[in-house]
Amino acid sequence: MWLWPSFRRRASPSAQNARGSNEVLLGSLALVEPRPVLALDQIDLSDIEFWARPWDEREAAFQLLRRERPLAFFEEPELPGELAFVLPKGPGYRAVTRHAHVSEVSRHPEIYQSGQGSTSIVDMPEEMLEFFGSMISTDNPRHVRLRRIVSAAFNPHRIRSIEQRIEAVAGQVIDRVAAQGGCDFVVEVAARLPLEIICDMMGIGPADYDAVFSASNVILSSGDPEYVPEGADPLMAFMNAGQHLSMLMSELAETRRVSPSDDVTSALVNTNIDGESLTASEVASFFILLVVAGNETTRNAISHGLLALTEHPEQRALWLADPAGIAATGVDEIVRWGTPVIWMRRTVAADTVLGDEELHPGDKMILFYNSANRDEDVFDDPYTFDVRRHPNPHVGFGAAGPHFCLGAHLARQEIAVMFRQLFARLPDIRSTGEPDRLRSSFINGIKHLDCAFTPVAPAR
Repeated sequence: MWLWPSFRRRASPSAQNARGSNEVLLGSLALVEPRPVLALDQIDLSDIEFWARPWDEREAAFQLLRRERPLAFFEEPELPGELAFVLPKGPGYRAVTRHAHVSEVSRHPEIYQSGQGSTSIVDMPEEMLEFFGSMISTDNPRHVRLRRIVSAAFNPHRIRSIEQRIEAVAGQVIDRVAAQGGCDFVVEVAARLPLEIICDMMGIGPADYDAVFSASNVILSSGDPEYVPEGADPLMAFMNAGQHLSMLMSELAETRRVSPSDDVTSALVNTNIDGESLTASEVASFFILLVVAGNETTRNAISHGLLALTEHPEQRALWLADPAGIAATGVDEIVRWGTPVIWMRRTVAADTVLGDEELHPGDKMILFYNSANRDEDVFDDPYTFDVRRHPNPHVGFGAAGPHFCLGAHLARQEIAVMFRQLFARLPDIRSTGEPDRLRSSFINGIKHLDCAFTPVAPAR
């Protein structure tokens, strides 16, 4: 289960000693230091118990890996029950933990490929890759074809329309909770904005919002018991959720092919580049990618943002004092700090050398973005949450290369607009209590986070 520390302020050296905390206040910046507990040979990134450790212990482990064993080899995780028969354990993987190595791998898709799966350490059956992978689990020439068609569908007019819609939806989301004085921030605020934006731009109506939300939770649940009840088959739940989204979008795609509307689905199925367009199944696969990569990651960034700004009030004060000036750097710091997607996989296609390691075809490389985003060789004070951080070459949207997140601009817009409107409408909003974490080593997710604020009347 992925956990984050409960940050507490250091009032004095005596208070610090009494709590045994590693936290210090450095000027106006809150600093949380890694706490070494594990020796190098005790670190096992495939063990779910590793991810149950406190944040400062895990960060110390990644710090040690970056310094001593930046391309460490690990056995693959053992999957439970019947999953082990469907997805058998493979030969192991290398954990890519340094920023420079993550960037190097990302820039060379001809050597480090995605076609055997980007979101699973174990090898998934080809039909599952086709179903869930979309562009992120393809290599050239198919990747270029898919990306060109999708990019063409997002013309300047449509992008402006989506950006205007973000402003409206953010206001509507806040209106629904404004008079309550508190809510589950994840479910009622952070998740609603990206969910409604994605569904709206694809042409999915409000009646299906909750079903899409539930299906996306299951797909990225990693078997979390809140989304996959004990005794249920997690693989079947995973496939059923994907099938629901696929059927929903396939039916809409066929309708829009005959009767187009002013939505992205219509553009996708009717865009033709050099005689090629997306099939209904490719549109459905892209929708699943949008829901997972766009909805889940953005909602978790917004959730981590409120938590971080609550725990670091001096950073919140800076943002409140200069909303327009801080927004750009603040949004990227939230993404770096929270790193919603912890890793992605690549598979070596040709003999090569990375760092001091010789690599061979079939070697699996897991790019740990969370570790790269704390690399001391790249970031000054990497364990400091600093909304004015610049430069900030984080890899929270992936590193530069053909698989860099297509929706990064949209995600930044959603995060920026949400916090601007929250600070304007509910200026004292803060998280309360401990966040309920997603049981996953892949997504740094927050399932629930209570918040409180002074009630206000809805604006509209």
